[in-house]
Amino acid sequence: MASYYPEPTNIWESIEYSSLGTSIAESLWAFPTLETLHVIALVTVFGTIMIMDLRLLGLAGNKWAVTQMSKDTLPWTWGAFVLAAITGTLLFTSKASTYMVNPYFLIKLGLLALAGLNMLYFHFVTYKTVTDWDAAPTLPTGAKVAATVSLVAWIGVVFCGRAIGFTLGIYY
Repeated sequence: MASYYPEPTNIWESIEYSSLGTSIAESLWAFPTLETLHVIALVTVFGTIMIMDLRLLGLAGNKWAVTQMSKDTLPWTWGAFVLAAITGTLLFTSKASTYMVNPYFLIKLGLLALAGLNMLYFHFVTYKTVTDWDAAPTLPTGAKVAATVSLVAWIGVVFCGRAIGFTLGIYY
């Protein structure tokens, strides 16, 4: 049975009313399956980042070198991040108009951008001197600041992600 969707009036409705968006929205299994995969991927991203951040803060894993810990966690982080980005984009297509007026979704996007900029700064500036402090008991302030910003941003992403689910349909 075909559903009727009005003529799109903006880009978000065009995405939502696309064949992909309507297929995900109307399917009994697509949205919950994508959401489950998205949560699993996000937990993996957050967990591996938290392992690294706690090491940078000197709160855990101090017997391992930062470079070794990074080498061990980074492939998992990036793999899970790619899965989270794909599933998140697919989830977005099913309710694009609703998401784009939800403040928690917009804050989540901002926090993801902050986390990304923080990671870029850390890897291209602070991490350049890692050979000087790789296995040191006390790490440089720049590493600690990066870890703190990362943890705050990712905790915010998780909080906003949950809040989105509880506030769908409230904001129009």
